[in-house]
Amino acid sequence: MNSQVTAEAISALYQQESRRVLATLIRLLGDFELAEEALQEAFACALQQWPSDGLPEQPRAWLVSTGRFKAIDKIRQQHTQRKYQQQWLFEQDEDIEAFQADEVNHQNWQDDELRLIFTCCHPALSTEAQIALTLREICGLTTEQIAKAFLTNPVTIAQRIVRAKNKIRDAAIPYEIPVPEQLPERLDVVLKVIYLLFNEGYSQSSGDQLLCAELSAQAIRLGYLLLELQPDTETMGLLALLLLQESRRTARINQQGDLIVLADQDRSLWDQALIQQGVQLVERSLTGRRIGPYGLQAAIAALHAESPTAASTDWPQIVALYDLLYRFEASPVVLLNRAVAISMAQGPAAALPLLLALEQSGELSQYHLLDAALADIHHKLGLTQQARFYYQQALSKTSQQAEQRFLQQRLESLS
Repeated sequence: MNSQVTAEAISALYQQESRRVLATLIRLLGDFELAEEALQEAFACALQQWPSDGLPEQPRAWLVSTGRFKAIDKIRQQHTQRKYQQQWLFEQDEDIEAFQADEVNHQNWQDDELRLIFTCCHPALSTEAQIALTLREICGLTTEQIAKAFLTNPVTIAQRIVRAKNKIRDAAIPYEIPVPEQLPERLDVVLKVIYLLFNEGYSQSSGDQLLCAELSAQAIRLGYLLLELQPDTETMGLLALLLLQESRRTARINQQGDLIVLADQDRSLWDQALIQQGVQLVERSLTGRRIGPYGLQAAIAALHAESPTAASTDWPQIVALYDLLYRFEASPVVLLNRAVAISMAQGPAAALPLLLALEQSGELSQYHLLDAALADIHHKLGLTQQARFYYQQALSKTSQQAEQRFLQQRLESLS
């Protein structure tokens, strides 16, 4: 190609492909830090060469090849190398032809990402470290974004990531997909990582844009890959949940980028093809032997998706599903969602004491959605002063600008 390639186009490619390129570089180089440096060097070379030379026929393969050889050059230039590194360089040189053939093998691209997920989620690491490392390395989230997902601070997340990388290096944790016998025990953390990734794309924790389609699409793609590898009922449930949530994407914001809550969304904008796929997966997952939290959440999402209006939704059934979900996942967020469902099924007065009890517990003291729910309930009960207080509390606890605008509008509507 002779046409010039802009920096914006390369930046877009970075957003779309950098994590896949990184996964393959980690496989080829066997080192997180070296691969991350190689990734940055490859894109720096692209910024220098592509505007004049044009886009390569296979940009992703070009980036992997360039990054790999940059890393090899860096190792060669270092004067104090251990013997195994010299042997590694020799093996790399011998493997050039095999690598070039491998570059266009799309199955290997996919497998590299799965290998990296399972490496980051190795049982030798703590659960918190597994999730933080995978969100950072596979998904490219910043430490601030991950901290928001964990409801903790960025320093803690950064320390977890560093310790996890050191553990992988020092324990020589293999970069591979587990054998079938090991998959079930390794699956739950991987599912949680994909779930958190989708949530960050579905409702970003900070910034001006509420949605990030690339993150959500990546989570759904990984869900499909994982389902192909391990057709577990909970894997089906998770993928169903993601598809059903994704079906509402275009209805969740207006042209100005402002948030539209579920009850006010134009349901004709919901993607019926995604809903159909999601519902089919829900039905399959609920007939399996292992019904778990993702399948139950997907069942709740399916009830919303199949209801023509918010008022006609089967809220008592949703409350019952939340009761069952709480047995699997005794989380205050589940109790919050259950209380909101009860307010729809039985009225705001029935939900108020449940929400106040959650507030009193302090478990969600920094979670703005609890304050927003309390504000809505007080507003529906005609308690304007209390509603104003809780909207102000919610505003102070979110850095997401679309949510801030929405809460500010609700606050102003009380005047």
